[in-house]
Amino acid sequence: MILEQIKGPEEIKALSQEELVVLAQEIREFLIEKISHTGGHLASNLGVVELTIALFKTLNLPEDKVIWDVGHQSYTHKILSGRMGEFDELRQYGGISGFPKRKESPYDAFDTGHSSTSISAGLGIAQARDILGKDYKVVSVIGDGALTGGMAYEALNNAAQIKKNFIIVLNDNNMSISENVGGMSRYLGGLRTGSGYNSLKKSVTVALDRIPVVGQAMIDKIKRTKNSIKQLFIPGMLFENMGITYLGPVDGHNIQELCKVLREAQNLDHAVLVHVLTKKGKGYAPAERHPCRFHGVGAFDIKTGKALEQKTYPTYTDVFSRKICQLGEKYENLVTITAAMPDGTGLSAFRKKYPGRFFDVGIAEAHAVTSAAGMALAGLKPVVAVYSSFLQRAYDQILHDVCIQNLPVVFAVDRAGLVGSDGETHQGIFDYSYLTSIPNMSVMAPKNLWELRAMLDFAMEYDRPLAIRYPRGTAYRGLKEFAMPIAYGKGEMLFEESGIALLAVGSMVSTGEHVREKLKSQGLSCSLANGRFVKPFDEELVDRLAKRHSLIVTMEENVLQGGYGLAVTAYIHEHYPQVRVLNIALPDAYVEHGNVSVLREGLGIDSDSIIRTMKEGGWIEI
Repeated sequence: MILEQIKGPEEIKALSQEELVVLAQEIREFLIEKISHTGGHLASNLGVVELTIALFKTLNLPEDKVIWDVGHQSYTHKILSGRMGEFDELRQYGGISGFPKRKESPYDAFDTGHSSTSISAGLGIAQARDILGKDYKVVSVIGDGALTGGMAYEALNNAAQIKKNFIIVLNDNNMSISENVGGMSRYLGGLRTGSGYNSLKKSVTVALDRIPVVGQAMIDKIKRTKNSIKQLFIPGMLFENMGITYLGPVDGHNIQELCKVLREAQNLDHAVLVHVLTKKGKGYAPAERHPCRFHGVGAFDIKTGKALEQKTYPTYTDVFSRKICQLGEKYENLVTITAAMPDGTGLSAFRKKYPGRFFDVGIAEAHAVTSAAGMALAGLKPVVAVYSSFLQRAYDQILHDVCIQNLPVVFAVDRAGLVGSDGETHQGIFDYSYLTSIPNMSVMAPKNLWELRAMLDFAMEYDRPLAIRYPRGTAYRGLKEFAMPIAYGKGEMLFEESGIALLAVGSMVSTGEHVREKLKSQGLSCSLANGRFVKPFDEELVDRLAKRHSLIVTMEENVLQGGYGLAVTAYIHEHYPQVRVLNIALPDAYVEHGNVSVLREGLGIDSDSIIRTMKEGGWIEI
């Protein structure tokens, strides 16, 4: 087996073209086998096997630098750089990450996880290289989906100024997570199908090369002339007109062609874009047929492609999906917006039912938010459905375009709190902090699936900015009997006793229920309140708790700094200095990948850990 002999780039460089083709097949078989057990990003990685081999073949890694945009397609890169033996622990707690990590290997040039960053990062590395007088290659790999992000265009605009080699590889599979949308997708579609230019270029070059003495000079002149034959066959020539040499398109599954064009790109003394056509899910029929489904998967059966764990109860995303469709029927001015995540955010059903009121803007969170502001200003009720970690990318637009104008935009913030295997870049543990810092923004968090539905009803009648924050995974079905109507800024008393009071928000209410049960089993009196509103928090509810309890424990699945607990603590210290307050929250740190239950225990926010903290800290005596 060739793959087992690969320890790094030197072994790859020694392989023949025939052996490289065999290596690609072995890598695909390895990826399918391993990811079927661990879960992970399958389709995107199957699509870049040959491209990654070609990069290792033509570059001098790790001296040369490859920056993978997003990074969820870096598995082959990890295999070829000596981490093949660690794939049994891929994305597991303590194992290797599913994304590039500099602390993991010198081959990982830049930590990534979010989209549209690789050209900016690569350009910065290349500029540092030139200033410091070093001589290595820098390659930024970016997908066509990531080119919908505005940051990519900012980087392209600046890349044209560099005076030494800088290579941008455009991995074009006509997909991001879901099918690509917008003008760039149509433009690249034209390049994919416009074979006339490449055929003519080849035939003209061959003919001129046969002319003695002057033939080569004519070829060189054509290459240097901006108004070349490309202008006749490729509409707009976006990249060339920006000052970036365009090479391609090239078959992304032909290693020989890839190596040839990459070597050509390395000989240029300025920015060059290599357009590579790949197929997401290549080599595994279920992933080729359903690339969206196999973008990120759990464990699955290789023969059928079906998930091994079948969903029995609805997730919060499912609950949101059904409710937003119902609200769409009631409110004709309701529109929904997503940034390339119609499936992940649960908006696919709304798109199908109300196609004229659904907008997928591509990987462009900033645009999503500001366009929602414009819609709200003109009389619509926009709901922006987005993952917590991706909403960070639109902080300025929330502050400047929505909240300064106090516009009625609803943010459905999915994947909030710990999300698990994707690690630091995807944990949604900062949204309480960054959203509550913005004037005019209100933030809610449901305790169970019924409360999420009620909060969405409330949101439709609320006429200012509002965020509803809910976690990944199965929606909690407990505490159904507690269904006090939603009122602005008001929480909900669930169990009222004395002594200890647990004041929890969102996903931590169910944890609080378990903490209360365990404390009561040990003879302690304990109340439990559901905060509901993170901002504004319910001061009357806090007053009520402070007057009857000597210890108040705040509970949230967010970092402590800037979160719910510290806001409540400041209020209690000002008005009730005799009351002790314990904050249960996540540390001021980035949380690595791992199973959510394992992470909750390690970070001290599961019920047993909370009780242990209370005991060991002297907060309670049992």
